[in-house]
Amino acid sequence: MREPPVKNKASATLDNRVDLEINDPQVYAALCGEEQRERDGIELIPSENYTFPEVLAVLGSVFTNKYSEGYPGRRYYGGQTFTDEIENLARDRAKAVFDCEHANVQPLSGSAMNQAVYLGLLNPGDTILAMDLSHGGHLTHGAPVSHMGKLFNFVRYITNPVDGSIDYDQIRADAILHKPKLVLCGYTSYPRDLDYAAFKSIADEVGALTMTDASHFGGLIAGGAMRNPFDYGFDIVTTTTHKSLRGPRGGMVLCRKKFASKLDKSVFPGLQGGPHMNAIAGIAVTLGKAQTAEFEQYASQVLKNSKTLASALMDQGAELIAGGTDNHMMVVDTVKSFGLDGKAAEEVLDRVQITTNKQIIPDDPNPPLKPSGIRIGTPAATTRGMLESDMQLLATWLITCLNNSTDEAVLDDVAEQVQAFCQKFPVPGLS
Repeated sequence: MREPPVKNKASATLDNRVDLEINDPQVYAALCGEEQRERDGIELIPSENYTFPEVLAVLGSVFTNKYSEGYPGRRYYGGQTFTDEIENLARDRAKAVFDCEHANVQPLSGSAMNQAVYLGLLNPGDTILAMDLSHGGHLTHGAPVSHMGKLFNFVRYITNPVDGSIDYDQIRADAILHKPKLVLCGYTSYPRDLDYAAFKSIADEVGALTMTDASHFGGLIAGGAMRNPFDYGFDIVTTTTHKSLRGPRGGMVLCRKKFASKLDKSVFPGLQGGPHMNAIAGIAVTLGKAQTAEFEQYASQVLKNSKTLASALMDQGAELIAGGTDNHMMVVDTVKSFGLDGKAAEEVLDRVQITTNKQIIPDDPNPPLKPSGIRIGTPAATTRGMLESDMQLLATWLITCLNNSTDEAVLDDVAEQVQAFCQKFPVPGLS
């Protein structure tokens, strides 16, 4: 006689690693290697983080098995009782966290969510006003090499590289001249905050929609550490669910109710097929965590750590784009500061297990794969429990390595210090 199913108990996964080790030792070895790398090094790429252990659990769960094309209550396949439950939970939590009227949690990535907005609300050839790539914008904000840059007419605004300020008078003039259908703000390597009221005023004057790509700072909005564009009347906010939110890899389109139908249809069936229900389960978990006091404290600490690290770097001679930071990230001009291009600086820091990424700077004369800077941020370090005093030490290591990039003895010494330091800060989800 078949035993009845056990209710309210997640599928067992304790033996999965043993099975993987036996059946695919090559993949198992790479998995173990990555786990050790994360334990022994300091992650400073601002778009990376350590997800919640509960998210890891659902990513490897039976939700991976289920095909769920469509939306809750309107699926193209049967057997959707629990997928509907988990997606509705994720959508409701997203609306609560971001104080918005509608949420779509199906986009498979940050690029896909932005493409869904453009393709759902605009026509090919329409004009979009967005930040220039070298000044902090993202590829999907109109880079000529992107498909979106070919489909739509992007007019790109720039920043003042000295203090990072945005000339809103110039943006207004550009908007009046080019008459965009969408005014987009948000960034991937811009270290200052945004004036949402100014963007909204400009968009209203020319009859444009307003959109914020909050992929990098979505977690800081969720935790109350940074302003919410919806408080200023914005139409759409997109955000990835990893990065500062600490969730699985995916994206969300958040919007006013009047755009819900068009944007849902743009995501599915317009742009993609079946959603990744294991990732949506992870998003639901993440957004539950984002409603806690602990997450608010985390978001606040990310900003404290970022400002401390930026100040300490500048005190020790590093030149930062915009002269500091208002958010979780900063961009170091490594050419001016250390005589190293960003690729070389990244490789030096990799040598001591401090992970950064090479980054173009405003109007960079160097190519993207060998740019003039590096981008660093504090979400992952903060997740491990590092505080302001640790940022001071981290700044000293960064400066020491970049000033002594060819001195193997110095680099070996820092590498040993970094590894010992990391033992005090366990990585969530790794025993």
